[in-house]
Amino acid sequence: MSLIITDECINCDVCEPECPNEAISQGEEIYQIDPNKCTECVGHYDEPQCVQVCPVDCIPKDANHVESEDMLWVKYEKLTGNKRP
Repeated sequence: MSLIITDECINCDVCEPECPNEAISQGEEIYQIDPNKCTECVGHYDEPQCVQVCPVDCIPKDANHVESEDMLWVKYEKLTGNKRP
């Protein structure tokens, strides 16, 4: 499942550079996550890096984009061209 940034976001700018898939961008009012690019850092890290650095804990799983770990791996492979180890 991809992640989502809630309206508690304070636009602190720390999450965007942490995303290895470049899924995070500045929206009209707060940062947003492109669910087509978010793999929850599967293939890159053990934990989502944006969640790790967020000072206000505003990045939960997005219930509107439910994906299994296998689905996240498939997305990772499509985005990067790398195969699952």
